[in-house]
Amino acid sequence: MDLLQNPTTQLLETALSSSMTRQNTISQNIANADTPNYKAKKTVFSHELNRAQEGQLEALKTDRRHLEFGGRPSDDSAAVVTRNNTVFNHNGNNVDIDHEMSELAKNQIYYNTLIDRLNGRFNSVRTVLGQGR
Repeated sequence: MDLLQNPTTQLLETALSSSMTRQNTISQNIANADTPNYKAKKTVFSHELNRAQEGQLEALKTDRRHLEFGGRPSDDSAAVVTRNNTVFNHNGNNVDIDHEMSELAKNQIYYNTLIDRLNGRFNSVRTVLGQGR
């Protein structure tokens, strides 16, 4: 059994990767805040919700009142879409710098939480290995 490669660690790695994608998207929006006709981009994970609603996820139901849900979808990647429905500046640019900065702060908190949780998992393994002497 591999102590470091388990479903929880893989999920944390996927979440970190998605957070990095979101960070890059937000940074690109901030960098292009004054670029004429630039359209802001957004990292979305709605494809996961759509897949769940289509019934591709299954779970064992032991009671008729249980809701359908279950396993992890095979595609964990985030999608980056362009927001074309708004214009905030006279030059055709739709980057709202206040919104982008708040999204950046939220993503940083999320990323730090994931890192702390992953460090906790590694410290647990380190403790177990240290105790085995």
